[in-house]
Amino acid sequence: MDTMRDRFVTTTTELLDEDPRLAVVLAEISCDGFRAAARAHPGRVVNVGIREQLLIGAGAGMALTGMRPVIHTFASFLVERPFEQVKLDLGHQAAGAVLVSAGASYDWPAGGFTHMSPGDVALLDTLDGWTVHVPGHPDEAEALLRHAVVGKDRVYVRLSLQSNSLGRPVTGKGFLTVRRGSAGVVVAVGPMLDNVLAATEGLDVTVLYATTVRPFDADGLGEAVGAGATADVVVVEPCLAGTSAGAAGDALAALPHRVLGLGVARAELRRYGRMEEHLTAHGLDPRGLRTRIDAFLRP
Repeated sequence: MDTMRDRFVTTTTELLDEDPRLAVVLAEISCDGFRAAARAHPGRVVNVGIREQLLIGAGAGMALTGMRPVIHTFASFLVERPFEQVKLDLGHQAAGAVLVSAGASYDWPAGGFTHMSPGDVALLDTLDGWTVHVPGHPDEAEALLRHAVVGKDRVYVRLSLQSNSLGRPVTGKGFLTVRRGSAGVVVAVGPMLDNVLAATEGLDVTVLYATTVRPFDADGLGEAVGAGATADVVVVEPCLAGTSAGAAGDALAALPHRVLGLGVARAELRRYGRMEEHLTAHGLDPRGLRTRIDAFLRP
């Protein structure tokens, strides 16, 4: 199976042929994959070099001329390093763009903490008007990318090497109900779904699948918790723990509730290891999730 990043390159190359508004702005990362597209569409595939602030600024300038820029690099260089430009060049100017990241929270641990970005979605949460997609499979990444490029708004598509075994139908809106139960609700975000399903095997819980986390599907969560007097909700994310816990709490504001936010811990792991070891260290493997979900639902 190809990776989400592989699918991003092939899909965007096709989209460049289909939509003359589209442009791709790169900062060295994935340039090899776009060489043929750059030859076919000179001026619409631009590599600014290792200049991430310019990456965002150039994309914003294209947007202000009526183009639809797709801006791409590793998450830490796309959201964190040029955050002022994301805030001002895109947000303040109401310029629309599609930001597509790679690397996620710890896809390439050998690259060190400079190449890890567990806080990217939480950082974008400080800004207004962003749609955030977190696909869990290459098929979902393609569908969400095709959905994103046709609009004029600001969209972040967070790609990862971690992938679920099965792609599911995604529309860019709302959560998908994967399993129904009555003892609580577990929201699995993007590539966390397989581990959540394994962790909750035999538990009487509803499992919701979220590939679009902003806007947060408050109605979908409310429907899942049902008409009970209280609600217990666990949100499992591949990014910083608690990133969507506040959104879940807001969705349940009219109902007594408890929310547990599971994800990447704030403590930095300085022995970088492998991606699978990071999952285990953060308790995001099936065993770690089962232990914490059990403890939360059966205090």
